[in-house]
Amino acid sequence: MTEEMLALALANRKKTGATNVEFLKGTIEAIPLPANTTDVVISNCVINLSTDKPAVFAEMFRVLAPGGRIGISDVVADDRLTPDQRAERGDYVGCIAGALSFTDTEYREGLAAAGFTDIELAPTHAVADGLHSATVRATKLGAASRDNH
Repeated sequence: MTEEMLALALANRKKTGATNVEFLKGTIEAIPLPANTTDVVISNCVINLSTDKPAVFAEMFRVLAPGGRIGISDVVADDRLTPDQRAERGDYVGCIAGALSFTDTEYREGLAAAGFTDIELAPTHAVADGLHSATVRATKLGAASRDNH
C-alpha cells in the first residue's frame, strides 16, 4: 500500500461515514495485527506479487479468528505453465509472473499447508494465454466468527 492509496482509503472512509473500517499500512507477509483477531481477510491481486507466498498464507491464517475466512481476487496460472512461461507472460501483462497454479497444487496446497479448509478457487476470466483472474475462498476452522455471518 502506498501513501497515496492509504490517503484515498482514509478519505473514502470519511466520505462514506464508515465507522467499522480501519486501514493499517503494512505488508501482506507481516500483517500489523494481533493473532486470532480478524473475521475476514480480503486481497485484490496482491498475493501474486509476493515473493514469499507461504509467508502470506501463514500471516492470513495467523490473524484470522477461528471461523474466519479469506476472500481473494488474484491472478492464477494453468497447471501446464512452467514458472518460466509465467515469467514470459509477465513481460507483457504486468504483475502476473508470480501467479501460482490453481487446479493442481500450488495455490490449494499452499493454503492447506497454512491450515485453511473449505478451499475454493474459481477462474473468472482470462488475462493472457494460460492465466486467469480468479476468486479464492477458504476458512480457518474453529467456532464461527463474531456475529457477521
